[in-house]
Amino acid sequence: MRIRWAALGLAMTLGTAEAAEPLDTVVTIGMLGDVAQRVGGECVEVTTLMGPGVDPHLYQASARDVATFQRAETILYSGYSLEGQLGEVLGRFAEIKPTLAVAPSAIDTADLITVQDVYGIDPHLWMDVSLWAETLPVLADTFSEARPACEARIRANAEAYARQLEALHAWVGDSIASIPEGQRILVTAHDAFNYYGRAYGIEVAGIQGISTETETGVADIRAMTDIVVERGVPAVFVETTINPRTVQAVIDAARQRGQEVAIGGQLYSDAMGEAGTADGTYIGMLHANTRHIVEALGGTPAPLPEALHGWAERWQRPAEAGS
Repeated sequence: MRIRWAALGLAMTLGTAEAAEPLDTVVTIGMLGDVAQRVGGECVEVTTLMGPGVDPHLYQASARDVATFQRAETILYSGYSLEGQLGEVLGRFAEIKPTLAVAPSAIDTADLITVQDVYGIDPHLWMDVSLWAETLPVLADTFSEARPACEARIRANAEAYARQLEALHAWVGDSIASIPEGQRILVTAHDAFNYYGRAYGIEVAGIQGISTETETGVADIRAMTDIVVERGVPAVFVETTINPRTVQAVIDAARQRGQEVAIGGQLYSDAMGEAGTADGTYIGMLHANTRHIVEALGGTPAPLPEALHGWAERWQRPAEAGS
């Protein structure tokens, strides 16, 4: 499924009275696509390849996708093997047109989480808002180089959006801190939340590994059940891109051992919500995840900071209630 954000204007009028078409940009994942559109504004037209519910670890390019890449002026992808099965296709296009792995270009290697699997690096960097915000200057540079007449607007967009992300980062941290310390453990279907846990002070445990290409075994279910029972975990979470059967297996196994566990909600891990909804934005994705986590684990979401009131009003979310 594709999400296509039309540019806010058909074209921008330049000083020479010539019209420059918006930069045709194809992006692999929604978390990068939304940020790219916020930075590029009317000067960039973003097509996102992978829509809601799509697992980038397992995604395979279709003939239509290849045609979309061929049409694009610029291709952006997250990198660090997140789009593993697209790697060969992206490599071929990198030889003929601007194709950028944004995360490796933007984020300091000292801030990366290393993992003991084929990935080497945990690619789920958007889970730490402060890290994902580091992509903004790279995107602004990329778009400004391609559309120099738009540079002032692009950089202003990036600065304004950076202020929103700074506020979001603080809000997530404040909200997580409201969870009683003994219940501050996040159990999910796969290991997509390590950056979230490190940034916001919550222990994370995934039934499956970093990549969903690996199979979950009986030993994985048993090990997670042990954690849930021993820690008295009140709720575990399913993800929008992963079959909930492994989470349900842990719940059933814990119940057999006398521990009642609820499903705390459905989290966005490798994809955002539906286009045209609050959860279909990067801010909304982190807002929804945090609200579900905090409420299910016994905390209270903090009031939204003033910098996010505009976002809340646009999507009719009560800013003062934090929901």
